[in-house]
Amino acid sequence: MAGLFTPLTIKGHTLSNRIVLPPMANNMATERGELTEAHIEHYVRRAQAGVGMVIVEHTYIRPEGRVNARQLGLYDDFLIPGLRRLAEAVRACDTIVGIQITHGGGKATSDLIGKQPTSASNVLVPGAAETARAATEAEIAEITEAFAAAAGRAKAAGFDFVEIHGAHGYLLSQWLSPLTNQRTDEYGGDLNGRLRLPLGVVHAVREAVGEDYVLLYRLGASDFMPGGLTQEEGEQAAIALAEAGVDLLDISGGLCGAEIPDWDEVSQGYFVPLAAGVRAAVDVPVVVAGGITEPEFADRVIREQEVDLVAIGRAMLSDPDWAAEARDALLGR
Repeated sequence: MAGLFTPLTIKGHTLSNRIVLPPMANNMATERGELTEAHIEHYVRRAQAGVGMVIVEHTYIRPEGRVNARQLGLYDDFLIPGLRRLAEAVRACDTIVGIQITHGGGKATSDLIGKQPTSASNVLVPGAAETARAATEAEIAEITEAFAAAAGRAKAAGFDFVEIHGAHGYLLSQWLSPLTNQRTDEYGGDLNGRLRLPLGVVHAVREAVGEDYVLLYRLGASDFMPGGLTQEEGEQAAIALAEAGVDLLDISGGLCGAEIPDWDEVSQGYFVPLAAGVRAAVDVPVVVAGGITEPEFADRVIREQEVDLVAIGRAMLSDPDWAAEARDALLGR
């Protein structure tokens, strides 16, 4: 039975273990979204502890899609050389490394981007500072093309994979949720309509990077909000994404963000039941995050076949050596 330290091969890339460093915003970039030495130090420090997979933090695909002044960017070719340095430095630690691409949608602010942010509809996205306006069909096409172009840059920079961010209330998550997508055209309505943009992005990205390149999708598989995306719909979305060419699904929350309501009152692994439902529905590997801190817990949810990989976020932020310590705890020195 596979455990936390059992290798896993995904499309020709073999992970030495099932520990994932998930994408977590560090806001250490320049104001143009450029990589800094602090990024390299941060990721290399954790990769050296023996992480199987590193996913670099969310990078914005268009200037109007950023949500922080110091967010890392992937919106232009001039950013490729710096990111190539990061990819090479992390891969030298004997891990595979990829990068997440995103558009903030209604979570952006006019103060930051110089215009009213766009979303699926004219709504105030939960957690946002101001009301967004509905994207036009022309803008939908531009956003889709921008995701594809950013993915091409990720490949050119030497990353082993790219992850599309469709969780945590950002644009693709806003599109999937009935709370924020109130459109009456082909991009709204039932789940199939709300999936049209996410699936269009997946197809465009796949065309940009090729069939042999590894593609991840971070899916907010439930909003955990009344009237929002349900777990059942999340599982249906996961099936559609896998059929569209996604190689690995990274399961987290939707409009609720990276936490569930009252998450501090819930034991670690609060997204495991959600991810287990997705894993039972799809034929691609599934990774889960959600406040996981103990190696024994991470090992158990893999051995019990609830998920295939476990993302360790906050615990690895506070303890860069978590992966090495987990190996010692589970396998001995």
